[in-house]
Amino acid sequence: MRHAHGLVIGKFYPPHAGHHHLIDTAAAACTQVSVVVAASSVESIPLALRTAWLRETHRQPHVEIFPVVDDAEIDYESDEIWSAHVAAFRAGLAMRSGLGVTVPPVDAVFSSEAYGPELAERFSAVHVPVDPPRGRFPVSGTAVRDDPVANWEFLSPPVRAHLARRVVVVGAESTGTTTLARALAAHYARRGGVWAATRWVPEYGRTFTEEKLAAARRAAGDPSLWLDDLTWEPAEFTEIAERHAALEDAAARSGSPLLVCDTDAFATAVWHERYLGAPAPAVAAVHERNPHHLWILTSPEGVPFEQDGWRDGESIRSWMSGRFQEGLGRRGLPHITVTGPHEHRLATAVAATDALLARGWAFSPPPAPRPMAPSSSGPEQIPG
Repeated sequence: MRHAHGLVIGKFYPPHAGHHHLIDTAAAACTQVSVVVAASSVESIPLALRTAWLRETHRQPHVEIFPVVDDAEIDYESDEIWSAHVAAFRAGLAMRSGLGVTVPPVDAVFSSEAYGPELAERFSAVHVPVDPPRGRFPVSGTAVRDDPVANWEFLSPPVRAHLARRVVVVGAESTGTTTLARALAAHYARRGGVWAATRWVPEYGRTFTEEKLAAARRAAGDPSLWLDDLTWEPAEFTEIAERHAALEDAAARSGSPLLVCDTDAFATAVWHERYLGAPAPAVAAVHERNPHHLWILTSPEGVPFEQDGWRDGESIRSWMSGRFQEGLGRRGLPHITVTGPHEHRLATAVAATDALLARGWAFSPPPAPRPMAPSSSGPEQIPG
């Protein structure tokens, strides 16, 4: 049976494959589908972010996502509280009506929850159950919040990108940053399972510099031009930071719960200071918008300097290492410094990364439902 207007309601805290199956099922059965994201203000994933994730994943033209703040208590035995929830849901749906668009009444409510029939009745609609035992996708918002790694396969690319723990390897030239970043990602990929997809993101700044030098040589008709002949502008460092961040996000979307990055916007700001002798507020803004979780600083100690033709020189290496150390400390960024031979550096980096992953993910708990009467039975809360 085809319905005119289907309704799906949930917290989507965070969205997972079960949610997407629910929405897609409604989309296949309805001319129009409204999805209400009902978030509490105490929850730690912003409502706007959850809404954006769903809009990205469900681009069917007849599916619309409506964000709603719903701070009403949860008590399925209270008609008053039920009415408060439904009023919040209707307010979300009214957003479209406020734009002068005629919205047909909801005639079908799709859910996998025990409260679905009651919710449908309050909208004067039929209830369409969708895999109530969750046999097709054995996952819930609670399960994801408790253990994202165990449920990684059920998460969509934008959710993975948000949850992936990002470890950044930074350091002065010729201190083994690229070697360590590559080796650290390979170490976790060898663990197999969900970790097999662990990826590393190469330093985009080097690619940018190579392209900049090639363009300068073509423009001047002089293949002998070298790095010292280049003139840098602040906007170029911002572009480097933004493009590197975009590469990170692309890798995190298809990777494991861990992403290893060879440099980041913080490091780009240090290089801005090196070449232009001034802070880089625009690059710092990129750093603030793209959070990372652990920085690994590669010390020059015990690493012979190798001139590959692209480096400033050994004389500035210690100074740059000091600038990285000072910047990490001043900003309060969680970091370690690795020294010694490569094997020792890798072991130290793995231990620090394991500790980061062991701390897990922190989500603010959603509102707890009121205890039900002893004779009552039903769902615990609006689904995560």
